[in-house]
Amino acid sequence: MAIDFMTEAQAQRDELIERRRDFHRHPELAFEEHRTAGIVADELAALGLEVQTGVGKTGVVGILEGADAGPTVLYRADMDALPIQEENTTDYVSQTPGKMHACGHDGHTAIGLGIAKLLSHHQADLRGTVKFIFQPAEERGRGAEFMIADGALEAPAPDYCLGIHLWNDLDVGAVSVVSGPTMSGAGLFEITISGKGGHGAMPHQTADPIVCSAQVIVALQSIVSRNVDPLDMVVITIGTIQGGSARNIIPQTVTFNGSFRLFREATRELIKSRIREVAEGVASGMGCRAEVDFGLGIGAVVNDAEVAARARQVFARFGDAVEIVEKPWMASEDVGLFMQRNPSAYLLVGSANQERGLDYPHHHPRFDIDEGVLPLSVGLMSSLIADYLGAD
Repeated sequence: MAIDFMTEAQAQRDELIERRRDFHRHPELAFEEHRTAGIVADELAALGLEVQTGVGKTGVVGILEGADAGPTVLYRADMDALPIQEENTTDYVSQTPGKMHACGHDGHTAIGLGIAKLLSHHQADLRGTVKFIFQPAEERGRGAEFMIADGALEAPAPDYCLGIHLWNDLDVGAVSVVSGPTMSGAGLFEITISGKGGHGAMPHQTADPIVCSAQVIVALQSIVSRNVDPLDMVVITIGTIQGGSARNIIPQTVTFNGSFRLFREATRELIKSRIREVAEGVASGMGCRAEVDFGLGIGAVVNDAEVAARARQVFARFGDAVEIVEKPWMASEDVGLFMQRNPSAYLLVGSANQERGLDYPHHHPRFDIDEGVLPLSVGLMSSLIADYLGAD
């Protein structure tokens, strides 16, 4: 008799919602996820999993052994929140000023625990191992790196890697399953423009770094429109600007930070070289000097075609309850580090509900999700994992 994972997941609905709301009330930033990690570790241990804590600082690993030998499937969820002041008015609003779950990681953690609970009830039917990874610091792009350095991909090494991201660009019931690049790679940069400060009434005596910065910022967009192949997808964004101390003073320096997104790694060096050349060239022409520093780079998230096809096949069993789409997205994720060694897939599960106003974008202070996505995700991913481990 086939196991009805979706029905069993729906039976967890109230528990999943309460767990997600608890995490939402108590957000923790990168490498500060002590409370969240403690709850995760306790829950996994209570289910009989072998648990490791402190992996990659605040990460948790849980291992569920099936009754018979078989492949190891890694399932990854992230736990960290964002430094955003929440503007929602729900009864589960963040209780920590200046911090909130504005990207769905509270739901990811609750879903991961739900999958672990559901599959642990069918341990006797599993032929192989499920390795649960609860990762810190995804938003800083370092959590996966730190966990891997601490041995998260060893003992046992996974044969497959799976994961999901709740996604408010899709309505509940839609699941994006892409073969190939599904989320972009990213790079970070900081540019400091140094000029000659002076009195705001006598700009001719200065080399104004504010005006120069404005010209550089505009010129950087020409990289996308004039240097990158039009069939390639690249985004360059400036996120912060700091400079000046008073309205009548031309400052000495201005610093701004940005990021770029890309799908083809071959494009990365072109973007970096052009950012440097444009910044330095424009600054020189305006009597200023530009210093360009590049930070952490993250590769694109690339799905294995066969794993993606298998996910589509399994999800098709649920008929009209699931709409499968294939669309890549420009957001970035460090889950790709877990996926580099094995056939893997990272899936985007729709979490928006426009009729209820639950469609604010990720990283917005009013971000929230339709919580019906929680049992749906547990049912979908439990079914896919069990399909790899021979549970009918």
